[in-house]
Amino acid sequence: MSSSKPLDGILVLEFCQFMAGPSAGLKMADLGARVIKIERPNHGEGGRQIAIKNLFVDGSSLVFHTVNRNKESYAANLKDADDLARVKQLIAQADVMTHNFRPGVMEKIGLNYEVVKAINDRIVYASVTGYGTEGPWVGKPGQDLLAQSMSGLAHLTGDADDNPTPMGLAIADILCGSHFVQGILSALVRRGKTGKGALVEVSLLESMLDLQFEVISTYLNDGNKPPIRAKQGNAHAYLSAPYGVYKTKDGYLSMAMVPMDKLADIIGCTELNKYSTEESWFEKREEIMEILAAFFAQKTSEEWLSILEPADIWCADVYDYQKLLNHEGYKVLGMDQKVKLSNGEEVHTTRSPIRLNDEPIYADKAAPRVGEHTQSIINEFNL
Repeated sequence: MSSSKPLDGILVLEFCQFMAGPSAGLKMADLGARVIKIERPNHGEGGRQIAIKNLFVDGSSLVFHTVNRNKESYAANLKDADDLARVKQLIAQADVMTHNFRPGVMEKIGLNYEVVKAINDRIVYASVTGYGTEGPWVGKPGQDLLAQSMSGLAHLTGDADDNPTPMGLAIADILCGSHFVQGILSALVRRGKTGKGALVEVSLLESMLDLQFEVISTYLNDGNKPPIRAKQGNAHAYLSAPYGVYKTKDGYLSMAMVPMDKLADIIGCTELNKYSTEESWFEKREEIMEILAAFFAQKTSEEWLSILEPADIWCADVYDYQKLLNHEGYKVLGMDQKVKLSNGEEVHTTRSPIRLNDEPIYADKAAPRVGEHTQSIINEFNL
């Protein structure tokens, strides 16, 4: 692939920490933008010390390395007048500025939108908050699990008798980061037409609400009836049988949208024949899923797939990471890459999921140490 990427020449200043904002910076960096992290001297951004499974590499958490590769680090004390003045000079030459401080923090520092716009009226100024910029939740910590919990999402995952169950990953952060990029790129496209910058705002909570637009819309248009999770193998609170996950003789099988009469005929389950209408697939969901659970338990996952897939039934094995990452279907995607640090250590991670001109995007530049590029940036931009 050509060395030219879509965002080549775009300078992004990232005043972000933890996951949502930095994940957006990573996506832009992979697409060619130059992303400079503005960090506190010595300790850097808070995400350097937030670890998954207490794994650290070269003094920073493993997760920091995965979400901040392909960036540079400029150390500045924003409470110091000289440091702040140099940062403002950098802002004057930037295309995008991102931050995820709580509402009011940038005003205190003196880098709120109106100030920055006066410095550079072409800049795309983008911020992430937890719950928006007004209302009773403004002061709450903008953290992934808390946003999931407040959004209603935890009442969709798990089975009927389970407690509220959050998703097993930082879905609010990652999805909000994707929305962040969408807003920033759309503002850059508009700037290309009008020459004007923009203010872009997203929040963890609004991203979680958008994620649930189909089920929230169902709730709003169905008499405010709460979603009911299936008793066993729940996968979607509002979809009919057989939608869900079933235990097989040696593993698990997921079933998507399938006409029950077609499924009954293919697997030879005559007990399902009495459920002849689509209404019954909704109203008798639990009964149908119990029958299927007993039936699928009689064969292995591979045996069922050999019957169902040739008949064009939407189904899949349920992989764990060991099985997935060693499967040829995963390997052919080329999702792996290794990032080599200056101390010789390697971080094994994944690449951008985007392909350009039918080729994957690899960017193996390591995450920076705190302030690693401060002096070179000062020299380059005459700060």
